[in-house]
Amino acid sequence: MPAFVFPGQGSQRPGMGRPWTGHPSWEVVEDASEAADRDIAYLLLDASAEELTETRNAQLATFTFSLVILDAVERLGVEPTCLAGHSVGEYTALAASGALGFEDAVRVVTERGEAMQAAADARPGVMTVVSGCDSDTVDIACRLADGEVWVANHNSAEETVIAGDAAAVARAGERALALGARRLTAVAVGGAFHTPYMAAARDRLRKILATTTFHDAEVPVVANVDALPHVSAGDWDLLLSAQLCSPVRWRQSILRLGGLADRSSDPERLFVELGPGDSLSATIRQTLPSAHPTAVSVPADLDRLVDEVAGDSALHAYAMGHQGEHLYVSERVVISPAAGIFEPVEGLDLVAGSPVDVGTIIGMVGDTEVRSPFAGRVEGALARPGERVQTGQPIAWLHAS
Repeated sequence: MPAFVFPGQGSQRPGMGRPWTGHPSWEVVEDASEAADRDIAYLLLDASAEELTETRNAQLATFTFSLVILDAVERLGVEPTCLAGHSVGEYTALAASGALGFEDAVRVVTERGEAMQAAADARPGVMTVVSGCDSDTVDIACRLADGEVWVANHNSAEETVIAGDAAAVARAGERALALGARRLTAVAVGGAFHTPYMAAARDRLRKILATTTFHDAEVPVVANVDALPHVSAGDWDLLLSAQLCSPVRWRQSILRLGGLADRSSDPERLFVELGPGDSLSATIRQTLPSAHPTAVSVPADLDRLVDEVAGDSALHAYAMGHQGEHLYVSERVVISPAAGIFEPVEGLDLVAGSPVDVGTIIGMVGDTEVRSPFAGRVEGALARPGERVQTGQPIAWLHAS
């Protein structure tokens, strides 16, 4: 199975949500809008390019859009062996891994965008892509610029992003061209992210992270800060706060993901980019020539993804014919009767061996009760508290009496 990767700010574009409005996964936008108390549908459908450049809008829109696509891919039964996300995309990866519940993830991303917007307004800065030379050369160019400019993203062997004061970034860019770089491209973002310019945002982010519940990840998430895989819930508070002022080590993360794919017997090294566009796929090709990156950005991409993952028409037909249905036919599975956020009933412990009677309320999905249709004992929970589940998704696995 593949590695899933999620893009960050700068990949957004006006109207990117329009192809998804008729898809069942569009309901994610409604849930996210409620959790954020924002009209995210407007951002995905009608916001202008200028509006989407604003950090508070760009991050929430990109994050939610990637979650829509993730939901659609999960409906096909395609699951990752490892995950990573670029900048705000790391939060999407954490939601996909189960390390962050849906509402917590939306809440933190909303606050992160507001905090970074405020920091950028107080201390304006810019970001520029330097193409055609390695990051060590770009770092030298930044030092020779003699100003507030730093390497912000190690995207690939051919692409590095610098950020900081506009004049210093311009000087560093010219130095990089003199040292062999081929091209400079401005990034459509509203600040100098992943540099010391985000110190105020980091302090504000720490406050909401302190009130956020993290869980152990179901699959490893490779972090931006250290390019190492993490599964422990206790790792992310520090990693996410450090991320704001630290460079994104994306090239190193790709190499790490490739290694994880090797150990999981994935000979093709399939990387699936879930989000607007295919900017991450380009960095993967540059960094890991043996990899096979593919992007899912519109519903038509789902057919191709299933073909690439399955490798045969039989699984493709099964997946496309069972979207939104539970994968288990056994009576031992309690499934969700609705889509929404799952919360277990207070006092009911879904641990192995716990007794359940016919009609026992396992939990709630929004305002809808999830009841067991039979009696038995719990074998294990299949949905986490705070997880956004789909209609027909397994909630608990029971041994019928």
